[in-house]
Amino acid sequence: MKVKIFIILYFMAVTHASELFQHGHGIIDNISTTDSVLYLTLDACDSRPNGYDAKLINFLRKEGIQATLFLNSSWINANPKTAQDLANDSLFKIENHGARHRPASLAGKSAYAIKGASSKEGLLSDILPNQSKIFTLTGREPTWFRSGTAHYDAEAVHEILALGLKIAGFAVNADYGSTAPKKTIEKLVAQALPGDIILAHMNRPESEVAAGLMSSLLKMKNLGYHFEKLPD
Repeated sequence: MKVKIFIILYFMAVTHASELFQHGHGIIDNISTTDSVLYLTLDACDSRPNGYDAKLINFLRKEGIQATLFLNSSWINANPKTAQDLANDSLFKIENHGARHRPASLAGKSAYAIKGASSKEGLLSDILPNQSKIFTLTGREPTWFRSGTAHYDAEAVHEILALGLKIAGFAVNADYGSTAPKKTIEKLVAQALPGDIILAHMNRPESEVAAGLMSSLLKMKNLGYHFEKLPD
């Protein structure tokens, strides 16, 4: 009987460890602070590698709003001049959004119909090549990682942290993968609290992301908030 109970508990633990999640141990959604600071993060995914929301980036430059840009390898490859231009701008910080844009799952779990890496080697092949690519682009090693789909399992979190990387989660999902309308984006950003990490996208210029962020970020500035890049 004790052996059966042990086996059941073991398989329950293994199953739990392989489940995907977006928030939890090892994932940073908020940076504790007493200041009125927010952390805007923009993903450039491989789902639209040729997409570049220049209107949004130009707005950030005009308003002096700092942001951390999570670039995927495919996006960098498709936009080398733009990627270099962003890397040269002190307003922005370039961080790692993976080489293959897939969930960080050593068990091969899927999120949004995208299958995870399935092994430690597969996970590393999604992280390390883009570390090198961003180092070449910026002259610095990325210190933050956000997986494709922003989903992880417990084993993947352990391996990512073992590399010395921080995992960028989010307290505010501002655009639902670039699908949210302007009014929804405004409502979501308005819920941000001091130290919150805001997630949005910069590779869907046809979406309402720029319109929603432009109005909502100005409102947050008027409320006394300022924006900083994620700290090392």
